Amino acid sequence: MNGMIALLGSGEYLPIMDDVDRYLLANCGVDTQARKPRVVCLPTAAGREGDASVARWSTMGVEHFSRLGADVQAVPVVDAESANDLNHASAVEDADLIYFSGGDPGYLYRTMKDSLVWQAAQKAWARGATYAGCSAGAMILGREIPDFRTMGLRSTPAFGIVPIAFVMPHFDAIPLFAKPLASALRNRLKEGEIMIGVDENTAIVGKLKEEWIVLGKAKAHVFTKNNNMSYAAGEKFSLGK
Repeated sequence: MNGMIALLGSGEYLPIMDDVDRYLLANCGVDTQARKPRVVCLPTAAGREGDASVARWSTMGVEHFSRLGADVQAVPVVDAESANDLNHASAVEDADLIYFSGGDPGYLYRTMKDSLVWQAAQKAWARGATYAGCSAGAMILGREIPDFRTMGLRSTPAFGIVPIAFVMPHFDAIPLFAKPLASALRNRLKEGEIMIGVDENTAIVGKLKEEWIVLGKAKAHVFTKNNNMSYAAGEKFSLGK
């Protein structure tokens, strides 16, 4: 019954991602002839950036998905207290599409871990709702979050929901000086493990133990310790077991 997962490299709430988000709305388990899909937008990863940043992400999310015909609300989960608010948890549990925008992946993970809102998100996903995470929202679903300050030599735990060691968003925009980060992470992969790089304005969408598809404007990149493959929009691939 677990729903789809969308991991986005960038572009949340922008018109360039309209086709991706229409796909998510059309495949979130809702009979759109009966009612609009319910979307919740969570600006949690930007929680330490201040009220203006949180308000900007919230407004963008509401305006974007309203334009696409959804019943949408921004849920102001920005810290541990709001992550354990019963009203916020209820809104998330009732959603058909749960969307985490970008920001600080470590802060997002620490705020969500063991919270009522995260438990609610898992309940919604287990009954068939779709989880969408952009940048930080994508990174927390891998096994670990790279520490960019150590160029990937260290990392912190993440939720490990998808069978991916590291999720690297903005992959085609990584500047040349940061390329050693990707190499360091790749060298840390064990036999059978993979790392994913998702280009900007691009998403990979799928379900556990099923095929995934690349949507958007660029490519997704799948790395093992010794090999790599790139997939363009419309192409499908497997994440393994």
